[in-house]
Amino acid sequence: MQTIATPSAPSAIGPYSQGKIVGNLLFTAGQIALVPETMEFLNGTIEEQTDRVLKNLDAVLAAAGTDWSRVIKTTVFLADMADFAPFNAAYAAHLGEAKPARSTVQAAGLPKGGKVEIELIAEVG
Repeated sequence: MQTIATPSAPSAIGPYSQGKIVGNLLFTAGQIALVPETMEFLNGTIEEQTDRVLKNLDAVLAAAGTDWSRVIKTTVFLADMADFAPFNAAYAAHLGEAKPARSTVQAAGLPKGGKVEIELIAEVG
């Protein structure tokens, strides 16, 4: 098992890793809209938070030597399902041609009062 840690993504705010590689799979921790350089929470719109979360995941994917074309599954947690349409537009714009399997659920509460959190599983190697 290999631990992924990069300064290009937010450092863990608890007892967890940004990601773990097991075999040829990367499992990431859920990412919220923390700005890696300052560790400040981006308290913006759902689109702004989604963009920040996806950039954080970009960094973890890159540190693991992979990218969105090899993402198998994402799990998305939204604080409010009323944000689904604008979230989905921002997500689609960022991912381009990548179309991983995805589950989206409403969460009763997210860290730092966030609107969105995303975790993923990707192929590496």
